[in-house]
Amino acid sequence: MNHDWVTHMHTTDRLPAKRTVRLVCGLSVVFMLLAGCTSAQVKQLDQVVPLGQTPVQPEGSSGYAAQAEQSFQHWAVATANPLATAAGYRVLADGGNAIDAAVAAQMVLGLVEPQSSGIGGGAFLLHYDGNDVTAYDGREVAPMAADEALFLDRNAKPMPFFNAVVGGRAVGVPGAVSMLEKAHAAQGKLPWARLFESAITLAEQGFSVGTRLNKLLQADTYLRQDPQAAAYFYDNSGQAWPVGHMLRNPELAGVLRLIAAQGAKGLMEGEVAQAIVNKVQQHPSNPGRMKLDDLAQYQAIARAPFCSDYKRFRICGMPPPSSGAITVAQILGLLSHTPQAGASTLNPDWLHYYMESSRLAFADRARYIADPDFVEPPANSWHSLVDPNYLSARAKLMSERSMGTATHGNPGSQTVRFGVMPDQPEFGTSHISIIDGNGHAVAMTTTIENGFGARQMVKGFLLNNQLTDFSFAPKDGAGLPIANRVQAGKRPRSSMAPTLVFDKDTKALLLSVGSPGGSLIIHYTAKTLVGMLDWQLSPQQAINLPNFANNNGTSLLEKNMFEQATVDALEARGHVLRHIDMTSGLQAVEQLQPNAGAPRIRAGADPRREGLVMGD
Repeated sequence: MNHDWVTHMHTTDRLPAKRTVRLVCGLSVVFMLLAGCTSAQVKQLDQVVPLGQTPVQPEGSSGYAAQAEQSFQHWAVATANPLATAAGYRVLADGGNAIDAAVAAQMVLGLVEPQSSGIGGGAFLLHYDGNDVTAYDGREVAPMAADEALFLDRNAKPMPFFNAVVGGRAVGVPGAVSMLEKAHAAQGKLPWARLFESAITLAEQGFSVGTRLNKLLQADTYLRQDPQAAAYFYDNSGQAWPVGHMLRNPELAGVLRLIAAQGAKGLMEGEVAQAIVNKVQQHPSNPGRMKLDDLAQYQAIARAPFCSDYKRFRICGMPPPSSGAITVAQILGLLSHTPQAGASTLNPDWLHYYMESSRLAFADRARYIADPDFVEPPANSWHSLVDPNYLSARAKLMSERSMGTATHGNPGSQTVRFGVMPDQPEFGTSHISIIDGNGHAVAMTTTIENGFGARQMVKGFLLNNQLTDFSFAPKDGAGLPIANRVQAGKRPRSSMAPTLVFDKDTKALLLSVGSPGGSLIIHYTAKTLVGMLDWQLSPQQAINLPNFANNNGTSLLEKNMFEQATVDALEARGHVLRHIDMTSGLQAVEQLQPNAGAPRIRAGADPRREGLVMGD
């Protein structure tokens, strides 16, 4: 199988200079938001699940507010927050490209959506420049003083999850800013400092607290324990600032000015770096092991994307340490070998085979996937996990009855050297999808892991708890080392799945898509790909499809989204079902085939969050 065609792709599409703006809401409203005014379109949240009770959910439910289908002639940006979308829009309108817009949008997301991402976290960015796809790895890394026992208690047993999360122990060396700087240096168009203007303005002048942030803050159990976070997010009585409160963050504005002037060094060296290290090391009950050298020596990595074929499409995503692209490709490939391969709609039979395909894919994920600088892929290639012959053999394990729990396969002839990683929680993220006026694209998923990260605030931003994405146990029950165990300088496995899709024959870019959602990112992304590629749905229609998942255990269905007949059919096949809020945050931007007078771009944002699409 040839995996290199993407390096020879070209585009001839050039757009007229004259543009007509079309927005989800009025342009004046969005730029009033950028100036800090209160939006009249804040969505209402129905409930927030208390932390720890639904570990597969990164953040609380946001309810469901319908999103209109969006079409544009030239370009579009979709993010999880209207202010971030507006920042990206302004950059594109000023002549910037997809990379520029992603930097601007991310800096705003870290301010207005602090539970999900920020400069204290990491990110994966997939970029198409009209010829090549590059996978930029800004994943956090374990400090050099970390070891396999990092999350073991005095009895050498894995710690309770939130005992590890809250404090300095789980803080990984942040990589998002270094990664964005690397991507911008290679592909950016506008000056770096220009991309920070919206975020700095909002941080200094303030932004209006929305319903979502208010309720997540009110529900969080741990954030008030940090004095800096408590002073910023809560009033003197410990209540979250009310909806409409103008929240200002001059400390973060100062840090953003440093980064704008100095690049990533403004964060990873000097005064800010020392503040991060002090916060991590000096936590009173759960200190971490990060040192100044860990920050100064961090390196973002430009990797080859993981691309695989699916029907007439070429789907590209992040390679390890992300498991997203491989696991999505496995699920889609396994489905191709089932009686439902030709299904045209979501139906109980298709759902059964999706759940079974997911069991098989997640069994392989738990065995094999980890930081490629520390583990060898099976059969010497990550593509062995999506080889058609291997998937065909694995698919024969499926039947009309649920298999319960799947075991891993062996795509090579060598003896498996790794143990199975026990299931443990994975948490929060945000996603950005952009296609610019030259047909260049970004799909970027960004994170601080759990909602509000390690609950440690430094100079106006929160630190991540990304090290809890490692296996707490270094070995399995048989004594085999777990591929994703903690090791010094290692990047924890991720489920993030930023995705770009191309036509396999013409090489044309078709789609940028991705989602937040912890380990369920894989399912949210796979659902949207099936909806668009197989069932010919628009981005918004595919995003609107009900969510479902199986991580090689209980089958999850989005609450109140499936008919009883579907539930009965799955249970009759042996599925153990759980109905939960499944708060995806999908963003998708589709590039249509040229057609005179017709829209060139369609885009959608998830009705389960507060995302917004803007374009031209």
